[in-house]
Amino acid sequence: MNKTVVSKPSLHIPTIVIADDHPVSREGLVAIISASNSGRMIGQAGTGREALELVEKLSPDILILDLSLGDRPGLEVIKDLKAWKARTAVLVLSMHDEQIYAERCIRAGARGYVMKTQAADEIVRAISDISLGKVYVSQAMSSRLLSHLAGSPKTGGRLAFDRLTDRELEIFELLGQGRTVKQIARMLHLSSKTVEAHREHIKDKLDVKTSTELLRLAVLSGASS
Repeated sequence: MNKTVVSKPSLHIPTIVIADDHPVSREGLVAIISASNSGRMIGQAGTGREALELVEKLSPDILILDLSLGDRPGLEVIKDLKAWKARTAVLVLSMHDEQIYAERCIRAGARGYVMKTQAADEIVRAISDISLGKVYVSQAMSSRLLSHLAGSPKTGGRLAFDRLTDRELEIFELLGQGRTVKQIARMLHLSSKTVEAHREHIKDKLDVKTSTELLRLAVLSGASS
């Protein structure tokens, strides 16, 4: 008697490119992904420009992206990929507080956000969900995003950082990294006067009186995240 063999469909293993300016972080991610067999590494980038070039050349399923890249803010990379209508899904993996950055990244076009302080299995779960077309954020952020979509009124005071535009938050972050106005202008392709104007708006929104106080706050914010 002949037996009918039913073959099981093979699971698709997503191709992945990592963009992080710290080689040790990239190596750690490669080890996590390899050990879990959650993806196939096909490229690594240390800058935003390199990340965009690799996505254009290799068209990976997923780009795991750090927000703090040496030449270009991660948010700008996400927006560039969205403008390209790239098929690559972006998973942000960052030290920056998800309460400040996660919603912005999702709005910009990312498919997931995980903080680097999370356990390795959280990263693996995020890769799995995104490869299936889902959006991945922590349970706390999921509740917050759903609340915003439902139009629920905010309770308590609104986070000061929520009042900053994406551009203002990028400049605030770069100030915290020790970048000068001229360096920020060059990185973001803006004039120095435009950056200075944004800096004044940031001071107003965060209720900071002097540029020195703003710089201190930016440094502390970066250190705490």
